Amino acid sequence: MERMRRELLPGVYLTGLRTDKFKTGLISVSFLTRLCREEASMNALIPRVLRRGSVHYPDMDALSARLDELYGARLEPLVRKRGEIQCVGFWADFVDGAYLPGEAGADQLEQVGELLGEIILAPNTRGGLLRPEYVESEKEKLLEDIRARINDKIAYSRFRLTELMCQTEAYGVDVLGTEERVENIRYDALTRRYKALLATSPVEIFYCGREELDRVAEVMTRAMDTLPRGQIDYDIGTDIRMNALEEQTRVYTEAMDVGQGKLAIGYRMGSCMEEPDIAAIQVMNAVFGGSVSSKLFMNVREKLSLCYFASSGIDIYKGLMYVISGIEPENYEIALGEIGRQLRAVQAGDITDEELETAKASLASDLRGLTDSAGQLEGFWLGQSLLGLDYGPEEQAALVEMVTREDVVRAAAGIECDTVYFLRDKEGGHE
Repeated sequence: MERMRRELLPGVYLTGLRTDKFKTGLISVSFLTRLCREEASMNALIPRVLRRGSVHYPDMDALSARLDELYGARLEPLVRKRGEIQCVGFWADFVDGAYLPGEAGADQLEQVGELLGEIILAPNTRGGLLRPEYVESEKEKLLEDIRARINDKIAYSRFRLTELMCQTEAYGVDVLGTEERVENIRYDALTRRYKALLATSPVEIFYCGREELDRVAEVMTRAMDTLPRGQIDYDIGTDIRMNALEEQTRVYTEAMDVGQGKLAIGYRMGSCMEEPDIAAIQVMNAVFGGSVSSKLFMNVREKLSLCYFASSGIDIYKGLMYVISGIEPENYEIALGEIGRQLRAVQAGDITDEELETAKASLASDLRGLTDSAGQLEGFWLGQSLLGLDYGPEEQAALVEMVTREDVVRAAAGIECDTVYFLRDKEGGHE
């Protein structure tokens, strides 16, 4: 893949990948802003409202008709959380012009870029303000999404763990905000927030497709050239806390009508986050619980049958590791103890050659597999931009393959358990 990184406008950066691997092109535009309780709900609502219509395509019917004219192109809102940064914007995918009949594809890229720019910068307004009927309608949909979180108990347990573990940190704020704050959003206040977002946020644009990257840069520069810019807030980032918040692990129990308990454990990564060796941290996670050959899977699930599932994950932006498992409530104490024992084994270097090599091979394969999906590449490169890194998935895979047992031990050495959250049946009470 040919790769380019370029600043198109003040604070507007393009990461472009040119490849003939796909028959479609993908463009995303992400505005980066601080994650905070006061603004998270408004930030999440803004792209939904913008998607309702623009100056030339004033409603969803007109916009859908325009997308049909572009051979079934898609354009959808994006709201993501990377550490304590909220990333809001849009992604568009479309048939590459090379695969369209006759001259139809000659300006496909230009037309998609122009439409994307119009949706972001020229919304359908009333008297210069976002239309109140659009705002109210999208508020209801956003509220439905927030309320629906509880339906997926695994995701809900991870959400509650984060919320409780980081209740004094911006990271504890949900990317969609809260019901109360969504309900109180007014269209005039949302308009002010929208304009502030345009003026102050760094912007990351990503492209993946067959087009010449210089042409992509020209198209997206024109698409965004009316972007109003003020004092750009480059000083956004994430507060990484090395150690557990309190000396004793905090424990929370919540009771619901569930047939299977969900045990969620949150850890601080410790000193390895001072100068993080991302490859070593990833392999450590794969050895501990992030792969089907991991210690959690092979021992806690398979050998001891203490849980229905158990896996670990990391947030490299915030320096956190978490374990999510499904257990019978009566197995809570023994499962919690065994998960801790497996982590201590990793910290002590009690890792077989087979465990290490299998974890590395699985992780490297997953990283190289990212190149088979434009969407996954988009997410990967957004992360690289936020971390200030300039190497791709294949290079990351090569770094993973060089990780040693000693590297894994160093990555695991400072990990501390911070918070335990247990979702169980109502017979267990509520604390």
